[in-house]
Amino acid sequence: MTFSRTESRTASSRTASSRSVFSRGGVLAAAVLTAAALTTVVFPAAEGLAKTPSPSHTCVRSDPDADPRAREVLAVARRAQHELDLNSVLLRVSMDGHEIVTGALGESMTGVAAEPAMHFRAGSMAFPFFGIVLLQLAEEGRIGLDDPIARWLPEVPRADEITLRMLGDTTSGLADYVTDQGFLNTLAAEPFRHWTPEELVGISTSHPFWYRPGTNWSYSHANFVLLGAALERITGTRLDHLLEQRIFEPLGLRPTVNRFTPDLPDPVLHAFTTGRGLYEESSFWNPSWTTAPGAVLATDICDFGRSIEAVGTGALLSPESFRTQLNPGTVGLPGPADGCPEDVCLLQTEARHFGLGVIVSDGWILSNPSFSGYAAIEAYQPDTRLTVAVSTTTGCDSPDGNTAQEVAARIVELLAPDHPLNVS
Repeated sequence: MTFSRTESRTASSRTASSRSVFSRGGVLAAAVLTAAALTTVVFPAAEGLAKTPSPSHTCVRSDPDADPRAREVLAVARRAQHELDLNSVLLRVSMDGHEIVTGALGESMTGVAAEPAMHFRAGSMAFPFFGIVLLQLAEEGRIGLDDPIARWLPEVPRADEITLRMLGDTTSGLADYVTDQGFLNTLAAEPFRHWTPEELVGISTSHPFWYRPGTNWSYSHANFVLLGAALERITGTRLDHLLEQRIFEPLGLRPTVNRFTPDLPDPVLHAFTTGRGLYEESSFWNPSWTTAPGAVLATDICDFGRSIEAVGTGALLSPESFRTQLNPGTVGLPGPADGCPEDVCLLQTEARHFGLGVIVSDGWILSNPSFSGYAAIEAYQPDTRLTVAVSTTTGCDSPDGNTAQEVAARIVELLAPDHPLNVS
């Protein structure tokens, strides 16, 4: 199976993405992609956002006295940091475009204070962007969401049955390679190893499909590896350039960058994990297995919050495309079925479901990346216009799971108690 790039690239530069975790048995996600103008045009819906300078040089701690709620939010985060044994907590909270607080607690490394401008891995931050680009291409008449991928990826098994929409909302039925024990064993033994898209998709396709394409929902990393390749072939543009042209530039996301290697841009928020049985640094473990090359993202907390606000308001989309992003047809899919693990095929309901790249949970629109000691959540609540972005790094005794979600949930309980953030 071959996924050739649209431009030549060295083997090392094909390294890929920061881990995105839509946890098996956790909340389901909903996202959709959108339409817009050509890549050289500033999208009208995002014009207001695009006028604001990138926070790349201004992602600093806010004055805790500038908003009466700021000190309360910081106190909640500080208690959570202590109770969850977190090395660091970065946070950015705003409402209706007004900053409530930007802050950083704890340390990046021993003796090195955490700062808001530090970069962390934010893999699944890219998935709503995939959806947006896909819908933009549909609005431009270049593709249909229900076009079979055989036109662009004929080498994929059942490519005549799998559509672009099925890759974006992860209903293809492809097994997730992270459920393969051999892959997990290798990943634990060789955390610095580079994985190619061919290797990853090959692991998924070595297993039977979990169900007939389009008839159920299950998260599979392979879908996004394939969708990245499809977007490149459709546009003739490298994926990192495509995201830069259609997402980062219109939104002014300058600190948000792709990396083809395990490198992180300075300043770095360092991560540590006990995942292999000892507490060790994992900042530069290779994230190439997590998604498509060109979408291995690192960001700072200001861009992280800005990103989900744009996604959650449909800033780059037409209203019709935005509705599709939030429900591309996943609502009502049945969940557990013969041939699909019970903790993988999850019931998709109006309240909690996966869209085209984002999670919809009880009115919140969110993404929750996690990678080897890094955890984060970016969430937007349309009724209150509340945006909460949190990134955490773990200590020796931190609990399993995405600790940023717990911190964010406590902040939401303070600021919007009628709209709880439940992502367990």
